[in-house]
Amino acid sequence: MNVIGRLSFMGRVGLIALLLCASLTLQAKPITVGSKNFNESYLLAEILSQLLEADGFEVERKFGLGGTLVCYEALLSGEIDVYVEYTGTLEQVILKGSDLHPTVDQLNLRLDDRLQMLPSLGFNNTYAIALKRRLAEAESLKNISDLAGRDDLAIAFSLEFLNREDGWPGLAETYGLKQSPTGIDHGLAYRAIDDGKIDLTDAYSTDGDLKRYGLIALLDDRQYFPDYFAAPLLRSDLPSEVIASIGRLTGRLDDDGMRELNGEVVVSGKSFAEVASQFLIDEGMVTGEVVTGPGFFTGMLDNTLTHLKLTGIALLLGCIIGLPFGVLAFRIPALARGLVYGAGLLQTVPSIALLALMIPLFGIGEFPAIVALFLYSILPILRNTITGLTSIDPVLKRVSVAIGLTSMEQLRWVLIPMALPTILAGVKTAAVISIGTATLAAFIGAGGLGEPIVTGLALNDTRLILQGAIPAAGLAIVVELLFEFLERLIVKPHMLKGELSG
Repeated sequence: MNVIGRLSFMGRVGLIALLLCASLTLQAKPITVGSKNFNESYLLAEILSQLLEADGFEVERKFGLGGTLVCYEALLSGEIDVYVEYTGTLEQVILKGSDLHPTVDQLNLRLDDRLQMLPSLGFNNTYAIALKRRLAEAESLKNISDLAGRDDLAIAFSLEFLNREDGWPGLAETYGLKQSPTGIDHGLAYRAIDDGKIDLTDAYSTDGDLKRYGLIALLDDRQYFPDYFAAPLLRSDLPSEVIASIGRLTGRLDDDGMRELNGEVVVSGKSFAEVASQFLIDEGMVTGEVVTGPGFFTGMLDNTLTHLKLTGIALLLGCIIGLPFGVLAFRIPALARGLVYGAGLLQTVPSIALLALMIPLFGIGEFPAIVALFLYSILPILRNTITGLTSIDPVLKRVSVAIGLTSMEQLRWVLIPMALPTILAGVKTAAVISIGTATLAAFIGAGGLGEPIVTGLALNDTRLILQGAIPAAGLAIVVELLFEFLERLIVKPHMLKGELSG
């Protein structure tokens, strides 16, 4: 009885300890802050992150997500906890309404119960149609309605604006515009205007790039664009202390103030972390020195390690699945063709689309990126394994049977050694494809070398683009050299030369 009582007591102690650990774990769960993939969204997300950290909360950053619906779905699924959205975007793109001047209270009544929008940060970042000042003066372009019939102008809009309900489709209908604009990345559009490649593009009214490139916005004379007041959109189940901390930003920024902060990034070349830190200090919301963020080489190393993890795990999974299936299927032509055909279909799906398709299934982050990279690696591994095994000289196959080798012995001593160069070539191809495709994983919050590339595109910052592009190219070269070394190490010399003897 004493033993039972003692065990019962120890069990209770263990249960209490377990509950305490669970409680501490829940308390320590970081607040995940997300952002879209344009500079103002990055900056506002960094302001949110630093404010939360100053108030004692651990923060995880998931910046540069691929657009409005990616951020919103990530918020619904709990992959992120908060990001800054715009009232007009929430009304027309997410809630599919038509109110040009929705209030935060009205939007909250229609939002999913799991979410809520806090009061506005204070500024209205509406859409605008931007062009060079000298072109506007030379062509007497003052209003958007002046664009009617001007088919001589080269127009390119961001891909999101081209397809949004509150973007080009509605604008063209309202103003009777018949042009057929092309799509372009938002950040690259400003450089294209500056280089004279295009004449007009969509802009945000608080963009620092308007000042940087000497652009003006045409007057929305038919008042097509709705209000786009920036406000934190967050999960309702966040602790009240977190919501209160984020709420401290209410009304802190007007249009000119936001435009000035954006200009600090795109014109003065300061980092998001530095500008965010200086703003919070100037507002008296935090104390201490200005945060400058990670250095060039530190950021490059962190992104490279993440990139290696994504591609390495995906390639390993591809080998674990592709190699055995190729070996099992090569003797059955119909099965082999079916497997290669199925894997080939996956390759026809654009990589960014495949990554987007992962979001409803697996959310955002590293796991869906690894799944997508794994699917892309299957085809070259599977195809080369089957091709290598089926293309061996039939005479050699008959000889292996004639000398009494079993099926397994044929594979072990004849078929696989002879097919090994082709198999390794397939694995090498899969590795190189994964390294390149993994740069797009930044759009779903997986990090890696795509992160500085996406940020650099948003800012027209060549240095940041190179911070991701150069290591990615270097990794591809290193992989080529490693596989060449591996091939020489495990493949017989006469097989490398394609000879049957020697």
